[in-house]
Amino acid sequence: MSCERGDEPAEEVWRGRWLRMMKRGRWEYVERTTGGGMAVIIVAATPARKLLFVEQARVPIQCRTIELPAGLVGDVDAGESLLLAAERELLEETGWQAGRIEFLMSGPSSAGMSTERMAFVRARDLEKVHEGGGDESEDILVHEIDADAAPRWLVERMAEGYSVDPKVWAGLYFLERNPDGSPA
Repeated sequence: MSCERGDEPAEEVWRGRWLRMMKRGRWEYVERTTGGGMAVIIVAATPARKLLFVEQARVPIQCRTIELPAGLVGDVDAGESLLLAAERELLEETGWQAGRIEFLMSGPSSAGMSTERMAFVRARDLEKVHEGGGDESEDILVHEIDADAAPRWLVERMAEGYSVDPKVWAGLYFLERNPDGSPA
C-alpha cells in the first residue's frame, strides 16, 4: 500500500523555535520547523573495525543515551544534501572523516507522532581528524567499540542505566549487510 494523502487540511496548534504541533482531524503530530524534516543516521567503523557510537544526555527522556552518530539534514545549510549532512555530522560528532558515504535506506522515524523521516548511511574509508564531541551546543562522548564486541557492550550499557537507541541494532545489521540482506 502506498502513502495516502487526505484532503483534510492540517491546523497548527502550537509553534516553538524548532518544532510545531499539528492537528489533522483527531490526529496530533509534530513537524520540524527547520531543515528538511530528514535526519541521517551514520553507520561507521574505523579501519581497525571499531564501531563509532556517541553518548549524550537527552533532555526529553532525562537520560544519557548511546546512539549512532546522527543529525539533521539542512539544519546548517538549507540546500545541504543527505550525504553532505552525514559527512558533516560524522566529523563534528566523532572527529572521523569519511572517504565515502553510501545511502542505505530511509523511512519514518516515528510515523505515529512525527512527519520526520530518517535515512541510514554507511561511512567507509574513515580517517581520524580530531577528537569529536559535537559543536558548542553539544556535550558528546565518542565510543570506539570493537564491532564483534558491540552487542555485548550495548547490553552492558543498558544494564548500567543508559538508554540505548534501538537504531543502533539496525546499525549493527547495516555494518555487514545491505538492506536487501546481501553482503555490504
